[in-house]
Amino acid sequence: MTKLAAAATLACLLAAPALAQVPTAVPTTVPTAATFLTVVAEGEVTRIPDVAELSGGVVTTAPTAAAAMAANARAMTAVVAALRAAGVAERDIQTRGLGLQATYSYEERQQRLTGYQATNTVALRLRDIAKAGTLLDALVKAGANQISGPSFRLDKPEAALDEARVQAVTTARARATLYAQAAGMARKRIESTSEAGELGTPDPQPMPMRAAKAEMADAAPPVAPGEVNLGVRLTVRFELQ
Repeated sequence: MTKLAAAATLACLLAAPALAQVPTAVPTTVPTAATFLTVVAEGEVTRIPDVAELSGGVVTTAPTAAAAMAANARAMTAVVAALRAAGVAERDIQTRGLGLQATYSYEERQQRLTGYQATNTVALRLRDIAKAGTLLDALVKAGANQISGPSFRLDKPEAALDEARVQAVTTARARATLYAQAAGMARKRIESTSEAGELGTPDPQPMPMRAAKAEMADAAPPVAPGEVNLGVRLTVRFELQ
């Protein structure tokens, strides 16, 4: 064996153990799946209203469409004039509905045209709610025979709603802590929050003005604004640990 061949053989023998080594596996930790809890909570506050909203209108009937619309226009002109005289600002009077429809009678299974019915309604916002009763009386005396309201609201409810939101989050956190402790866990953090909508006092139903007109013509009806409730409903998702 030549010296060159011997050197090559020795190099191969020295390199063999290194090539035969198996790489060592690096241990990895599989993260545990997070546990989440969804809580629905409400917050509600009470305030004294500072705005009254209502609607007033006139319904007229006549043998012809033109006559019905003309009679309605005259009546609504008187109603709007009464509103202005009562101190309602122009910006707080808005036409809400104007309509005309035919009326029919049914005799011996036959339909017969009897005339036309015209309607006109305005929505009102009263910023001095102490005058609500006087305004209702003025509407009726002016010829309004279709009135809905009043409903009472806050003109600027944002601050009250923010207070309700804070209350709702506080309730949600306390409820999440209760559930977590019952499950042997702890509340970690809020993962997401969504607001489902605002809660409030339901609107009043329309008043049957044709039946009540005679009773309201002599004196302004008493109107008590009371209080209004404002609230929000939140859906809050918590991470537990």
